[in-house]
Amino acid sequence: MTAGHRISVERGAQHVRVVHDGQVVAESGRPLLLRETGYPVRYYLPPEDVRTDLLTPSDTTTHCPFKGTASYWSLPGAADTVWAYREPKPDVAEIKDHFCFYDAEVTEPER
Repeated sequence: MTAGHRISVERGAQHVRVVHDGQVVAESGRPLLLRETGYPVRYYLPPEDVRTDLLTPSDTTTHCPFKGTASYWSLPGAADTVWAYREPKPDVAEIKDHFCFYDAEVTEPER
């Protein structure tokens, strides 16, 4: 880590639903919450809770010095809106193969 930068992963108890174009793409009661300095909380969802049949693999990758290299997937009409870390850095190993969504509505329904 660099000075002043923090990153943490914790198990969440929230019920997280990801909706894209009115369609539920993922729904989970067991998200991982990744908190990183300078960014909003990100919800990483287990693959079993994601409609992977709606995802199309992308050639896009990005590298984060704190998390590792991310692979991307697209949703219909929305390129590179989903990512995951296949080989995350040790400090965030829990997020391995969990999906995170960008440009999709993430809600925490009332119970």
